[in-house]
Amino acid sequence: MGERIVVVGLGYVGLPLAVALARKFEVIGFDIDANRIGELRQNYDRTREVDEETLKSSTLKLSSDRSHCSGADVFFVTVPTPVDQQNRPDLSALIAATRIVAESIDGTKRPTIIYESTVYPGVTEGICGPEIEKASGLKRGRDFRLGYSPERINPGDRQHTIDRITKVIAGEDGEVLDQMERIYGAVTEGGVFRAASIKAAEAAKAIENAQRDINIAFMNEVTQIFAKIGVSVWDVLEASRTKWNFLPFEPGLVGGHCIGVDPYYLSHLAEELGHNPQVILAGRGTNDGMGRWIADTLHAEGGGKAGRALILGLTFKENVPDLRNSRSFDLVERLSELGYDVDVADPFADAAELQSIHGLQLTEPDGEAYDFVVGAVAHQTYRDLAPDRLNSWVKDGGTLADIKGIWRGLTLDPSIRRWSL
Repeated sequence: MGERIVVVGLGYVGLPLAVALARKFEVIGFDIDANRIGELRQNYDRTREVDEETLKSSTLKLSSDRSHCSGADVFFVTVPTPVDQQNRPDLSALIAATRIVAESIDGTKRPTIIYESTVYPGVTEGICGPEIEKASGLKRGRDFRLGYSPERINPGDRQHTIDRITKVIAGEDGEVLDQMERIYGAVTEGGVFRAASIKAAEAAKAIENAQRDINIAFMNEVTQIFAKIGVSVWDVLEASRTKWNFLPFEPGLVGGHCIGVDPYYLSHLAEELGHNPQVILAGRGTNDGMGRWIADTLHAEGGGKAGRALILGLTFKENVPDLRNSRSFDLVERLSELGYDVDVADPFADAAELQSIHGLQLTEPDGEAYDFVVGAVAHQTYRDLAPDRLNSWVKDGGTLADIKGIWRGLTLDPSIRRWSL
């Protein structure tokens, strides 16, 4: 089967990659979270990216024991790269994973370490490589080599999966590139693209998400402008989409561990180089403030009188269970500050995680009606709601706030006030 491979980090990125690689190679999936490994051994993936039957039939070996990483021919590092409270890159998980790899290297095999974690250009060669040398006492190039391939996992997307997308690859020499092309080429029908350098591949990932962030920020800003003249942005979008080259980005709450984070990695690099990243930070600032703007606007629409509010949707995007960096919590926080009694509901969110991290409890909205019901995340469950159920959740004279425009076609009780972006 060729190379013995270890994938370090089994989250949204690492698990689908490890499962795909295991179809062609001998693969160990490693994660420091023993609970995560235990769940996966029971064929349960809490991220919902890999289904039970696929896990059950996979030859992937799972471990939280570092000794099982030793002596691999290829290491893939797929750990999270978030930002801290000041929106600065937090590379702690990446450095920790790098040290685990360094301790596991057999220099006589001259292994390849391939990073998929999203970083700013220069991290793989300028930070990770030296860290491996420091921790292992080995020499890059002679005893191990580096590669980089930006991950393109889109949580909840069943079309653009690891076995279908084009993989951008970069290595420190032609031999590494050939090896990466052979490995990735064995598991994806989308083929590979050889980037000019590791820094170019790192930069490609950074701008892919920053570009989306900026485009959505534009839509959020024009949404705020049109709201001042009583025009819904969804009506504007319906008209604009008839032009052949219009880019159909939509407004909303923009968070998560990619698009809500990666622009800060790019802006960090810019600032390190003495460049003021005006466009990138302006877009992020607009998107970061959207939740509070929505809450303040709803409060004003309701005459400045607080009441009971229900937020439908807490995860960072539709049909996924991930609560990390979700901007729905901005809505909850601001409405609470304004005096509202806020309940929250989400069919995908983990109740224990929500309680431990955010101090919130999930509600089943089938009891008393609310003054405000806010559709924050377009889960399919909410898209499929029948009008009579929505009617039952909103008090007479109450407001249904449809942030994502998912109920625009529904006929509701005329006593309900309707609001959308």
